[in-house]
Amino acid sequence: MQKSDIEIAREASQEHITAIGNKLDVPESAIHCYGHNKAKIDYQFINTLQDKPDGKLILVTAISPPPAGEGKTTTTVGLGDALNRINKKALICLREPSLGPCFGMKGGAAGGGFAQVVPMEDINLHFTGDMHAITSAHNLLSALIDNHIHWHNDKGFDPRRITWRRVLDVNDRALRNINTGLGGTAHGVPREAGFDITVASEIMAIFCLADSLKDLQRRLGNITVGYTRKMEAITARDVKADGPMAVLLKDAFMPNIVQTLENNPALIHGGPFANIAHGCNSVIATKTALKLADYVVTEAGFGADLGAEKFFNIKCHKAGLKPDATVIVATIRALKMHGGVAKDNLQETNVEAVKAGFENLARHIRNVGQFGVPVVVAINRFLLDADEELAALKVLCEQLGVEAIECNHWSDGGAGAEDLAAKVAELADAGQSQFRPLYDDSLSLWEKISQVARSIYGAEEIIADKKVRQQIKQYQEDYGHFQICMAKTQYSFSTDPSLLGAPSHHVVPIREVRLATGAEFLVVVCGDIMTMPGLPVHPSAHDIHLNDEGLIEGLF
Repeated sequence: MQKSDIEIAREASQEHITAIGNKLDVPESAIHCYGHNKAKIDYQFINTLQDKPDGKLILVTAISPPPAGEGKTTTTVGLGDALNRINKKALICLREPSLGPCFGMKGGAAGGGFAQVVPMEDINLHFTGDMHAITSAHNLLSALIDNHIHWHNDKGFDPRRITWRRVLDVNDRALRNINTGLGGTAHGVPREAGFDITVASEIMAIFCLADSLKDLQRRLGNITVGYTRKMEAITARDVKADGPMAVLLKDAFMPNIVQTLENNPALIHGGPFANIAHGCNSVIATKTALKLADYVVTEAGFGADLGAEKFFNIKCHKAGLKPDATVIVATIRALKMHGGVAKDNLQETNVEAVKAGFENLARHIRNVGQFGVPVVVAINRFLLDADEELAALKVLCEQLGVEAIECNHWSDGGAGAEDLAAKVAELADAGQSQFRPLYDDSLSLWEKISQVARSIYGAEEIIADKKVRQQIKQYQEDYGHFQICMAKTQYSFSTDPSLLGAPSHHVVPIREVRLATGAEFLVVVCGDIMTMPGLPVHPSAHDIHLNDEGLIEGLF
């Protein structure tokens, strides 16, 4: 009987976290332990690394995924283990899972099979408390805004123009739109409000883009929380929230260190979704990793049209990072789905469907090429994949000048990804990367949105109603240099999740825009995407429980 991910993780032989840190030359004095198998790395030690040279940065992304995902995190872990197996000093950098998908539809996010990070249960649940710290800091700002209005409102808040919502790290559709301040004058001013999921919070984005505590507090103070009747912006600094928020985030801002099943080090820090946020782990974790290892393998959420685009255009561009290679993860089943095969028939051999679905992977390959970063395709093999399907995919990739490498890390751990590791190291060491962002800061906000939609999504045009166009025009004067953070479905290049393959000449409708002055980007909400997801009819939570021995069951 095949073991579950949690059973495999539970049987792992874990080393003490100080021994894992020692593999990176992190002294025991710089390790703040949370038990014996997870810890944070001290700021003072991180500051001593500034003069060390950087290692090579490798991004793992994917094609447009099916609902169950592509195994991108699993591939990231397997590749990191494989690089260490071929005697490369490698370190992986991942995002922290959110409780939303853990108890919702997707399940855990710590890898799978024999390519996992551990302790799996802790990482997928409360971990070191970072998510809770971000949630608390966000909602403290909400409370300080309402308190300011209740007592004196000397900044002149117009309650109709408060833009700051609350957050919760659980999928709860009933909280998307609410009324607050009901019950009389003692309970505040009645107004419309709502909740987003924590990973969509601007605090999360700031947490992941700040490169120091000083930068963190500066960005927190810059958050725009509302406007006066004269449409003058009011910031978090105006309500004296930047200091206490930074205090709540101080310990959380230290990168977390854990280990893989093969006892190789991993940094897991920050966790914005890529479909509603910018989808990358923290800058401070990535920059720390580059000083500690010769090769750093990181991931960006969902397909390359979302995670990779934002990794390149937002994270790398603003943090001064220069990626050396990109791995695009693909599966035969997902290609067949993009080729028109129904979900229930994906296990049947269908070479023609693989060829038809290849157009999705081909566009992702070409898209990454626009950033000047060399690409290799990782075929995350499943048990029922036919040899002829794999052979057809390799030929199609070869015709685009890209090598496709079969990987079996899910079943074999790092040993199943050694061929991929050798190719990635070769690409990274060759110095071929000529990284460049997709658009210049000098382009207008509207032009940047259009550039992403046309060049990455294959769209004909972007559209928006008069109100949204006017907002973008107003933001252009003071914030035209900001980057664009697109929020759209992960299942399609378009805003229609049922439009698979590589649709072209479609229209991208902009429903709303949200100014993130602390994160320094404009969130562009497209189509029906929600920043507070809902639970499916049969959420993962239904299967999660404690058994008679007090052990967790059903968590992936």
